[in-house]
Amino acid sequence: MKIRLTDRSFLKLLDFSPEEIRYLLDLAHCLKEEKRQGKTKNRFKGKSLAMIFEKRSTRTRCAFETAFAEEGGHPVFLSTDDIQLGAKESVEDTARVLGRMFDAIQFRGFRQDHVELLASASGVPVYNGLTDEFHPTQILADFMTMEEVFGRLKGLKVVFVGDTRNNVAKSMMIGCSKMGVDFTALGPQELAPDSEIVELCRKEAEKNGCRICVTDNIDEALNGADVVYTDVWASMGEESESAAREKLLSPFQVNDELMEKTGKTESIFLHCLPAVKGKEVTESVIEGPRSYVWDEAENRKHTIKAVMVATLT
Repeated sequence: MKIRLTDRSFLKLLDFSPEEIRYLLDLAHCLKEEKRQGKTKNRFKGKSLAMIFEKRSTRTRCAFETAFAEEGGHPVFLSTDDIQLGAKESVEDTARVLGRMFDAIQFRGFRQDHVELLASASGVPVYNGLTDEFHPTQILADFMTMEEVFGRLKGLKVVFVGDTRNNVAKSMMIGCSKMGVDFTALGPQELAPDSEIVELCRKEAEKNGCRICVTDNIDEALNGADVVYTDVWASMGEESESAAREKLLSPFQVNDELMEKTGKTESIFLHCLPAVKGKEVTESVIEGPRSYVWDEAENRKHTIKAVMVATLT
């Protein structure tokens, strides 16, 4: 089956089939090898990318900006101090203007409906660099890293530890359900993922030969895990809840003892970063031999470049 993604937006993994996700991952592996060999093809020559940031970023901004520039394009950074998005001007009106001046738009902010409005009104591909609901580009980088380590996705077991309601956990659950990866959400019941998204993912998982589990039982969840994944205990915009979250999530800290519960010497640790060392993960784990977080961070660039190449060329 020939995959064609030209002019598509990349807003959430729910919008993409397993075959389309597979295509993006294969393309990312090829682009990473091109980069290693010092090859450039100027695929975005004469094109421009609007990069809208309501939330601060290291990996997302650097990945989009360098990936687009390396292919000969011109990325333009726009913070909320620079444009009128949702203030004096509606999101739709901003989208109409940007769509006439740019070939694509990246949005990193709070509301999923804002990135959806940008996509529907701009007439150009729009990429979700993170919203409170979803973080799809992160999951592509995670999957690429897992394939580099294990040589496959299907049949692996991922355990996300901590606040399993957040955008990364939710997006990972969706991605795993589509790609045949067993997924366990491990955390306190108070921070369990929404039942609607769990049921949706379980239906998808049934089609693709994998399982979705939600539990607060640490021993059962970790047994047999290939990948242990965590994120900060309080996401951007939730800093006021840090103390309460720490009390609730301390038993779920990823430390050496927890990693041993996988029963596998080859199991690895992932984190979307930035990390608060000593909180959700100990320094011995994130800086240890099981950690692939720096490969994972680099792969943000290659997978984001793959999304843009697939949708703009």
